[in-house]
Amino acid sequence: MKRFSVVLRIWSASLVACAALAAFSFVELDVPVAHRLWRFGHHLSSLSATFGATVILTLEAAVVLGLILARLLRGHISRFSETLGVACLASICAYGINDQVLKPMFGVKTPADVMTGARHAFHFAMGFTYSSFPSGHMVLAGAFAGVFMRLYRTSVRPLSGLLLIAAALLVAGDWHFISDVIAGAFLGVSAGMLAGELWAVHMMGSRYG
Repeated sequence: MKRFSVVLRIWSASLVACAALAAFSFVELDVPVAHRLWRFGHHLSSLSATFGATVILTLEAAVVLGLILARLLRGHISRFSETLGVACLASICAYGINDQVLKPMFGVKTPADVMTGARHAFHFAMGFTYSSFPSGHMVLAGAFAGVFMRLYRTSVRPLSGLLLIAAALLVAGDWHFISDVIAGAFLGVSAGMLAGELWAVHMMGSRYG
């Protein structure tokens, strides 16, 4: 119970910090940075097809299916394989919630829309799955990474570095505003760590049940 209280306090403090940082970015940084990177971002547009969400989701679904088949055929899979499966499922679920609930709820226009005259503002309950806030790619990556961060503590630093690189590329390519990637990363990592915690509790219960 004490551990849960400590974790909750840390998460709450992180939520406040990320919300403040995202709000500051939304007001002060998003549009100026997008304007500066607009010309450069077009050179990265070809990457969108290679690393699009549909491609990533398809790969994750294929991995989960492969792990299920391996489990059925062998009767067991390694701890790492279990973690990989949980990470993929957490990533898929978090992306679906973000895409179908949060993006339509906040209704923030994409950098491309804003660069062509749209207003950078929240249009509550008027968004679509292709709206900009929070970043779906960061939710995908963050949820996947969050599971490993919870179950393999040594992965925290390298995965944090990879998430920072991914966030920088999304902003540099003008696919997302800075506030989008901040919110997406926080939501994704939170979802992943929650999934990892639940899986750890489940495995402990199975071991001693």
